[in-house]
Amino acid sequence: QVVNISREVPPFDPLSIESKKAATVVLMLNSPEEEVLAKACDAIYKFFLMIREYCISTLFPSNHTKIFIFIFLELDVTNSVIARLAPEVRELNAIPALLELLKSEYPVVQLLALKTFGIISNDRETRIILRENQGLDHLFKILETKEFNDLHVEALAVVANCLEDVDTMQLLQQTGGLKKLLSFAEMSTIPDIQKNAAKAITKAAYDPENRKILHEEEIEKCLITLLGTDSDGAKAAASQAISAMCENLASKDAFRIQGIPQLVQLLSSENEEVKEAAAIALANLTTASPNNASAVAEAEGIEPLINVLSAKRDGTVANAATVLTNMATQEPLRLSIHGVMNAIVEPLQSTNSLVQSKATLTVAAFGCDADARTELRNASGLEPLVKLLHSKNDEVRRNACWAVMVCASDELTAVELCRLGALDILEEINLSTGRKNNFSEGALDKLLDNNLSQKYSQMGYLSSSNIITDGFYDYGQVNYFKIFPLTVSALQLLSPFSDPS
Repeated sequence: QVVNISREVPPFDPLSIESKKAATVVLMLNSPEEEVLAKACDAIYKFFLMIREYCISTLFPSNHTKIFIFIFLELDVTNSVIARLAPEVRELNAIPALLELLKSEYPVVQLLALKTFGIISNDRETRIILRENQGLDHLFKILETKEFNDLHVEALAVVANCLEDVDTMQLLQQTGGLKKLLSFAEMSTIPDIQKNAAKAITKAAYDPENRKILHEEEIEKCLITLLGTDSDGAKAAASQAISAMCENLASKDAFRIQGIPQLVQLLSSENEEVKEAAAIALANLTTASPNNASAVAEAEGIEPLINVLSAKRDGTVANAATVLTNMATQEPLRLSIHGVMNAIVEPLQSTNSLVQSKATLTVAAFGCDADARTELRNASGLEPLVKLLHSKNDEVRRNACWAVMVCASDELTAVELCRLGALDILEEINLSTGRKNNFSEGALDKLLDNNLSQKYSQMGYLSSSNIITDGFYDYGQVNYFKIFPLTVSALQLLSPFSDPS
């Protein structure tokens, strides 16, 4: 259909290329010519300024505005126009009029009113006005009416914004509205509604008082239900909500029996977003919670966690490493986990500082066991670990020093770390007031204490706690020289092509 803009709405300013349709001018935005682009943008901007003026002053009662609505829908620019209305609606006391539009006989008007509320309810003052005008009652009536199911997603988005306020949460708890909302989320089979309901919970859960209220309403049951839906979007959103609720200790415990096993299953999802969200939730659930860490093992989560250390997303890898680190704080559990050091080599070589930081912590957590150190050494994992001592990121460098200090607990590993240059780097770090840390000096001492030939040659003395065993030899004091055990030196002598460095 051709819309005669010149008769029904304010006309465009003249263009060098004449057009009778707004849609044509929009298409001109694809032009490679800068002059055409500039004129088209200018005309559309002026056109929307006039439209905005009409919309604000009349708030959708006129025939003109109905034509505007259909033009907006045809051009798919409703969101942009509504976003531009956002600063003024509250100032013009428009909330009551917008609420009346929710009762309109035209679904398109109801939809645009809800979209407008979705934008302006990001403002706290607007949410207060909306609550004072019984706006939540209007929204819940829409959610409770099956015939309005095409409006449920937008209505839920507005409710999600309102749930950020503790006063609103308390009101909904007192009136039973919160129970209705959670029941609505659990019973719905529409993926977008399930997802948006979980996102609404996540928003609300950022506030400690809201978390307390949500726990009192047994939010955990709702989120566990959403984890079991067929929608990847709902699963990811529910996992994110669980992460947010973990700040509440009672809620953290409530997810142990049913929540953790489902999250472990999601680690094997083919959807990368779901996998990452599940890993983050498990990381939060197991932090400072030995019981939850044990629950992950009981849910057969060790193998999936090790597998996702090679996942595509950095967030997945970093959080899987965190879960394994949390599990390693319990010695019986740590000793039952095999294969971590092989799998951690790839994350150690990541270019992402968060992954590097979490991977080095994992090495530090597992490196206290001799078998784990041997596994890391045989997997060529010491070299990337030593390279991370050069990191400019303070946390990465600190954790790398920690990991080196732990791994230098036996002679073979200490000698290999020295061969790779760890001793030199640590000496350099400790000379810098800005780069040294709590573990850099300890790592240096540990390397020397487990490589006594090197220590005696470099320091000129041994401590009373240093016990000389077979293989110790005195090269004489030198300013700088890498010393290796006699067994290593003998092997190098047998190979004329070997590089002693």
